[in-house]
Amino acid sequence: MKQLIECVPNFSEGCDSNIIKQITDAISSVEGVKLLDVDPGKATNRTVVTFVGEPDKVVEAAFRGIAMAAELIDMSKHKGEHPRMGATDVCPMIPVSGISMEETAEWSKKLAQRVGSELSIPVYLYEEAQPNKERSNLSVIRSGEYEGFFQKIKDVAWKPDFGPTEWNTKSGGTVIGARDFLIAYNVNLNTKSVKRANSVAFDIREAGRVKRIGNPISGPIAKDENGNEIRIPGTLKGVKAIGWFIDEYDISQVSINITKFKETPLHLVFDECVKSALARGLRVTGSELVGLVPLSAMLDAGKYFLEKQQLSSGVSDRELIHIAVKSMGLDELGPFDPYKKIIEYRLHETNIKSLVSMDLIKFSEVTASESPAPGGGSISAYVGALGVSLGTMVSNLSSSKKGWEDRWKEFGTWAEQGQELRKRLLDLVDEDTNSFNAIMAAFQLPKDTAAEKAARKKAIQEATKYAIEIPFRVMELSMESLRITKSMAELGNPNSITDAGVGALCARTALSGAFMNVKINCSSYDDKSFTESVIKQGAAMEKEALELEKSVMLLIEKAIG
Repeated sequence: MKQLIECVPNFSEGCDSNIIKQITDAISSVEGVKLLDVDPGKATNRTVVTFVGEPDKVVEAAFRGIAMAAELIDMSKHKGEHPRMGATDVCPMIPVSGISMEETAEWSKKLAQRVGSELSIPVYLYEEAQPNKERSNLSVIRSGEYEGFFQKIKDVAWKPDFGPTEWNTKSGGTVIGARDFLIAYNVNLNTKSVKRANSVAFDIREAGRVKRIGNPISGPIAKDENGNEIRIPGTLKGVKAIGWFIDEYDISQVSINITKFKETPLHLVFDECVKSALARGLRVTGSELVGLVPLSAMLDAGKYFLEKQQLSSGVSDRELIHIAVKSMGLDELGPFDPYKKIIEYRLHETNIKSLVSMDLIKFSEVTASESPAPGGGSISAYVGALGVSLGTMVSNLSSSKKGWEDRWKEFGTWAEQGQELRKRLLDLVDEDTNSFNAIMAAFQLPKDTAAEKAARKKAIQEATKYAIEIPFRVMELSMESLRITKSMAELGNPNSITDAGVGALCARTALSGAFMNVKINCSSYDDKSFTESVIKQGAAMEKEALELEKSVMLLIEKAIG
């Protein structure tokens, strides 16, 4: 899965559209970064920008935005209602997909180091990037704001994590770190009563409600021996919620912020609202997402609701999203467009050169053309994807077979594994062609001087190594696929055993085809210890694959007589 990070810098300018545009243009100038939202506020004199991309590109885009803000914004003249300490007040980085919080925190530190050293701006780390939890809270760090930091920065306890220990008069300082993605989510109720909606909100939110003596609604607030209010916690960690009435829809909603969606997933929040509403004589009629949502949140929801129905969750992403939308009523108040609401899909732009975006006829035409790519490597990856797709089909057919109802989860697990392998092999269809093109590009580099020759040779070797690694990865995935198809031939629906057999043939063919690419590219790579190791591993895999294929064929021959 491609690593994606969202970045949400807050710039201390919300009135001058020309300055805002120069900052966002600097961010957008980084290829591969997608600008998702620009939200200026005049009263706060602050603009919140949201963009997303791969980690190194996000760091570069954030740096360019921070640099432009430092050049254009004079904090000594800044006025606004929102607390602030610098031209770029805060710059959080949020893991979206394919990357852990720990990895995201490390990328945020790389950005902070660059800002401190190259722009001479004092930088404080916060949230998950800050090891000292006494100064990890944004409001604690920002206390005193821009004006107070001329003295605060001289305190040893408030020495910046990066950058100078003198306050930057023009651009102030900034706070950079990593935090969880926040999902803004509203649950619709069949009531106009804000009071009832608040009751549901208090049931689910982490802060819960205040405890009362006697009457739980109107009784006096219970307090401890120190005079502090006693609270009854809600059922969900990392959830903030309140009830409100929406004139546009003539209903009340539970307005929710999910601050830790991996610990408290979207589908669990929905089900807890349903549970609370039913206990209070209410009904949840649907829900809506405000802003964007990570793909994983929707896929996890789809799997959750399918498993509640005791059905295989090893289906396509499209089907999982459809189940999630219908189960949570995300389309009650308006159409739910995955390409507008899911972050990863917002990044997707159809590439006419992408092989996997072509229909079958076009793909075969391009393969049959005089172009050397796509070649055997891409075809091997695609054949592997087809093979594991057949194994996945048998898994899903087996999970719903009459009389096998108690085995739905077993086969559903096989199907989930197959779907993941299918997606990864499809990614490698284009990546194999990309690796070939990279070699061609390296050979076209200039070679007039000694330095150019050295750079060209290095580029060729790097591209060649990658052209070895990609088909080797196809081999590994195809081996996993072959094991799935063999298991389905042994354990799956006997009416589909020949489908599993064809899947096994495809998987073994993909592995052997990819191995040919590995070997021919190894012949052009200078590090012979590396190539010898790769070829040895590849040969062992191919031997095992041939044995697995043979055992599957024997099973089929026995089954069909």
